[in-house]
Amino acid sequence: MTYILGISCWYHDAAACIVKDGHIIAAAQEERFTKIKHDLSFPVNAIHWCLDYVGITAQELACIAYYDKPFLKFERLLESYLVGVPFGIPSFVKAMPVWLKRNLWIPEILRKELSYDGQLLFCEHHESHSASAFLPSPFRSAAILTTDGVGEWATTSIGKGHDSRIMIEKEIHFPHSLGLLYSTFTGYCGFRVNSGEYKLMGLAPYGEPEYVQTIKDELIDIKDDGSYKLNLKYFAFPWGLKMHSKAFESLFGGPARIPESDITEKQINLACSIQIVIEDVVLRMAKFAVNESGEKNLCLAGGVALNCVANGKLLESKMCDQLWIQPASGDSGGALGAALMAWYQYHGASREPLRSDGMQGASLGPSYHRDEIQATLEKANLSYEELNDQRMCKRVAELLDHQKVIGWFQGRMEFGPRALGHRSILADPRRLKMQQHVNLSIKFRESFRPFAPAVLEEKSDEWFQLSFPSPYMLLTAQVKHAKIDGHGLKKQQNIKSPIAAVTHVDGSARVQTVNRNDHPLFYQLLTEFEAITGCPVLINTSFNVRGDPIVSSPNDAVNCYKNTNIDALSIGPFLVIKDS
Repeated sequence: MTYILGISCWYHDAAACIVKDGHIIAAAQEERFTKIKHDLSFPVNAIHWCLDYVGITAQELACIAYYDKPFLKFERLLESYLVGVPFGIPSFVKAMPVWLKRNLWIPEILRKELSYDGQLLFCEHHESHSASAFLPSPFRSAAILTTDGVGEWATTSIGKGHDSRIMIEKEIHFPHSLGLLYSTFTGYCGFRVNSGEYKLMGLAPYGEPEYVQTIKDELIDIKDDGSYKLNLKYFAFPWGLKMHSKAFESLFGGPARIPESDITEKQINLACSIQIVIEDVVLRMAKFAVNESGEKNLCLAGGVALNCVANGKLLESKMCDQLWIQPASGDSGGALGAALMAWYQYHGASREPLRSDGMQGASLGPSYHRDEIQATLEKANLSYEELNDQRMCKRVAELLDHQKVIGWFQGRMEFGPRALGHRSILADPRRLKMQQHVNLSIKFRESFRPFAPAVLEEKSDEWFQLSFPSPYMLLTAQVKHAKIDGHGLKKQQNIKSPIAAVTHVDGSARVQTVNRNDHPLFYQLLTEFEAITGCPVLINTSFNVRGDPIVSSPNDAVNCYKNTNIDALSIGPFLVIKDS
């Protein structure tokens, strides 16, 4: 047996993954252990959990694969700072100590932290992303599109996967970056860069495309094939501590929104406009990738691949026969891609495509034994009852029908940013007021944020205009029989839909289709809820509150349950219900 450890860290979303003979065995993000959202630090906790789960020591690894090449990234930083003199000096002074003391010493850090003296392999950043997109996919061959902020130099790459080989054929290089363009608008609209992009995407349907032409005329030159160049006059990120320049502020009529201040029509329309531009570029690039490769299948990775609205438009375009998106498309998935690259391309292993994919529903993280869970409940002085699976699903379905909100902690934790029915908060989607209740009273987050529906896979086309499985909550589709009225943020109060709490203000939803094989217990719960209500759909949002990572351990789940207005906690075989 050959074990390979993949690692990503020191930009954002640090993670570790172990692959055994080409099969993904364990993967987890460091944030789940440290409770620091998007933790970028060396993933010592995730690494040790992966090793313990597999039951090996670091010395038994065939190799350790790192997700990018630090010296190439260092070269890019130095060149950018030199070009930006004197404006880049503050950023240079801030960044260099970190690089000189830490980022350039990865081999030494790995050997010290893990007492490891074996082989180290370094993949280029976009190779890791491309491998994470294609190698776990169900395809023998496919076009590959990777789009993110930046790796070493590449910000967008187009390539092809065939059998066990990854070939990157075209790249766009820093500072021209679609991901950084979107992040610039994220920061300008008052959200946190590298974590608030999904807020910008959620805000977009409330607005009007007032600034689309301005963006295309001034900020980005888009070619027919999707290649693009940014007008660097408007950006400071190549060398500065801010994303945008003074010229950007002049173009859009003032300084950035102060975080947590009221959202105005300007931010709403900016979000709408940049979303439309991103969709335009992604569709053009995807079309070019498919045509250039001669393939009918397409795989996506990189942070921009988490833009589920663009993915939904791509699927609607029918430019490819099949689409597969890595559920951990951001940097966490780079750890997985690096490990697979090491197995297939360095060790030269052969690859047989799977019937579905190699991600196992993304259920790759820790799980907990009954006795551990019971001890946690006892320590917290919580009353509970123990139920078998059938009884648990029936009881929880009844609670959901009575408008109770459930913390659902079952099986192995998901890998990636989405809760897919293992570390979830669940609620009834049929009443619009549930959207506001869960946002404000439980998640403690902005009221405009939409929730995703989880639906029985075989029933998805009855409720959504979706004829394609969406197991990883990475595609949007229109909700059938939905009607929206109003303007701006008032749209949210004027949704008419059979599942109004998961219908966004453009009539869409970010759908998760649930099948029996990947999520048997969650599938059983949806089936029980349908038997009671006639609706095979539930609100499925991550089990956390705003600013915290998704819960990982039973103790995390209990603390979140106790400190929020969650009504009941289903945790392993135990059901805990708050006194009314």
